[in-house]
Amino acid sequence: MHVLILGGGVVGTTSAWYLAKAGHEVTVVDRQVAVALETSYANAGQISPGYSAPWAAPGVPMKAIKWMMQDLAPLMIKGKEIDLNTLSWMSKMISNCNEADYHTNKARMMRLAEYSRDCFKALREEQAIAYDQRTNGTLQVFRTEKQVAAAKKDIAVLEECGVDYQVLDRAGCVSHEPALGFVQDKIVGGLRLPGDETGDCFKFTTALAQACKELGVKFRMKTEVIGLNVENGKISSVSTSAGRLTADAYLCAMGSYSTPLLSQIDVKVPVYPIKGYSLTLPIIDAARAPVSTIMDETYKVAVTRFDDRIRVGGTAEIASYNKELMEKRRANVEYVVGDLFPGGGDIDQAEFWTGLRPMTPDGTPILGETRYDNLFLNTGHGTLGWTMSLGSAKFVADIISKRPTDIDPEGMSVSRYR
Repeated sequence: MHVLILGGGVVGTTSAWYLAKAGHEVTVVDRQVAVALETSYANAGQISPGYSAPWAAPGVPMKAIKWMMQDLAPLMIKGKEIDLNTLSWMSKMISNCNEADYHTNKARMMRLAEYSRDCFKALREEQAIAYDQRTNGTLQVFRTEKQVAAAKKDIAVLEECGVDYQVLDRAGCVSHEPALGFVQDKIVGGLRLPGDETGDCFKFTTALAQACKELGVKFRMKTEVIGLNVENGKISSVSTSAGRLTADAYLCAMGSYSTPLLSQIDVKVPVYPIKGYSLTLPIIDAARAPVSTIMDETYKVAVTRFDDRIRVGGTAEIASYNKELMEKRRANVEYVVGDLFPGGGDIDQAEFWTGLRPMTPDGTPILGETRYDNLFLNTGHGTLGWTMSLGSAKFVADIISKRPTDIDPEGMSVSRYR
């Protein structure tokens, strides 16, 4: 069977890998000149099953108001970009901010994220892919005792989901991240998830794309997807800047851009672009740089170690599809790396980047079947696109191949919104 994948980010490329391994003829279409040049290019660098929780949680609406009033706000709403689609998505997210929905959504996300981590381990055993990977876990650092107390709710959820964790005092944090010893008076404790991993998503996707090509996957780059064409209740072709392309099955893996494309054929997916920012700094003093990933609970910013670079990612901006690189947002991510790891990286030489995270209102991505027999979805991963990429891709590849899935499919498809 010939499968046409729309989107060449980490989700589209991992999907190509598993579909090719299943024996299908696969073609990937993307508007960029190479894979992983949009949202997958410079994300925070985390593979974090332990942090796979929906943004829609009890108390979040009030917290969001407080976050927006901080000097270095982790959440911003760009008023002039707000439209009816934005308001509709926000209302759906708020409706999920209750205990019952939170636990349902969290369980779905954890099921997929843990499975995806297993897929990462299996892939590394099969393929020698180098992507600055580290398996030293994630350390969430607390600056106040109030944050330590509030973490008890998160710990209860981790225990419920069977996730390994370690509660650390200040000395314990420094033991796992020695560079924090230079600024230890700024933190009071932390929560460590030893099962989390880190690495460069762009390097990973680029290397996996090469492995896909060796399996026969074709990549049609510099080809923009314009629309889907329907005949007799099925997708008959895809209109692109290079003309119409046909296949037996079609997989939409276009992240935030899945929503306007699918709306053309009345497939409604509540995937909304949440804008994020990152800095990538060359390391100038390894002793003052992180060993793995630090998540600053106060500013919601992650600081991740690559081999010779530091990636700093954070900030959530609700601004529709606006991809303008806002210099004033740089302060949010720049402050944290300078405050916790002063002298570790060269801030003056940092690459500043922004990307659109494809968020669903309930946090779980949208995977699998649609109302059209030959159209499938792999989209809506939010901040966890890389974390869930391999698991999502294997899951969807099994559905397309009409094989039993390795995990329970309950709640994964777009049908949960009906």
